Amino acid sequence: MNLEQDLKTIAEQEARLRFERFDAGVAWELGLRLKKAAEALHSAIAMDISLFGQTLFFYAMPGSTPDQADWIRRKRNVVQRFHRSSYAVGLMLKQKEARLEERGLDPRDYAAHGGSFPIWVGAVGCVGAVTVSGLPQREDHELVVEVLTGYLGLPYEELALDP
Repeated sequence: MNLEQDLKTIAEQEARLRFERFDAGVAWELGLRLKKAAEALHSAIAMDISLFGQTLFFYAMPGSTPDQADWIRRKRNVVQRFHRSSYAVGLMLKQKEARLEERGLDPRDYAAHGGSFPIWVGAVGCVGAVTVSGLPQREDHELVVEVLTGYLGLPYEELALDP
């Protein structure tokens, strides 16, 4: 993993993976796609699509644990705070050899680990997050990106992190 390249690619993902509109119907369709992609991995994944303050889709696959819902909440809080993917925030902290606690953020409420991606709507801005938990953090991040690119009709190969 090349930290600089990953941060550059994630910035491109965040710039291009944006919606013209986002509502409960979009969340449902996106959630079903996310569930199908997760099932293909045969992993115990939990997933959440929320506007800040309202959960629109949540699913915990068989074998997942309640702990994953807490990871989702903590990762989503990072997106809500920084309007960046939780993975990007974690990589930036790693690059600076810093921690969220140094910014006054309690690790019981914030987790800068991959798996939560901001929902951007046109000129409105960041309105929510798509979050998964259950895979290694880089894979959590890429699962969300892969589903978003498919939904938005963009080629995943152009936006994928390097292996």
